[in-house]
Amino acid sequence: MAADFSRVRTLIVDDNTYMLTILRTILHGFGIKQIYESRDPAEAFDMVRSDAIDIIITDYQMDILDGLDFVRLVRTADDSPNPLVPIIMLSAYSERSKVMAARDAGVTEFCCKPITAKEMFSKIAAVINEPRPFIRNRHYFGPDRRRNDPDKSTYKGPERRKSRQKAAAKDEGGETEGTKPAQTGS
Repeated sequence: MAADFSRVRTLIVDDNTYMLTILRTILHGFGIKQIYESRDPAEAFDMVRSDAIDIIITDYQMDILDGLDFVRLVRTADDSPNPLVPIIMLSAYSERSKVMAARDAGVTEFCCKPITAKEMFSKIAAVINEPRPFIRNRHYFGPDRRRNDPDKSTYKGPERRKSRQKAAAKDEGGETEGTKPAQTGS
């Protein structure tokens, strides 16, 4: 069964006109009809505030405001109407540090250039069909950066997080380091 993307509102942010054309052609091929485009991340953020965008596709490296800054703005700005919107980042620079920086900024998916229709389809399908929960803490807001399914994990060793060690021990009626047995009064 083919996916129906006809109602998906997509914003493309890229300062390269040629790349905008390629992406628009690919998205039209998927049946996406509502495509917004911007060569300027600041203008794109205005579009995010004024239009209900379902997916953002942005380039990593742009002048003035780069893709990482744009992603942080969408995720954390006080006037961002949808900080949970899926964001797919495109980059010709695929070294680990760039991918991790994008992940840490709150990118949902990362796609290396040159892009293919098959890869773009898989990224769009992933953000629609397999949304990840969002995490908020002092240093990060965005999709859960862990990709493995805990129910399908092959790791069989001891629990590594202290909070879960304590909970597991409590469930088993035991003690863990830093916990005390319940005291009974007399």
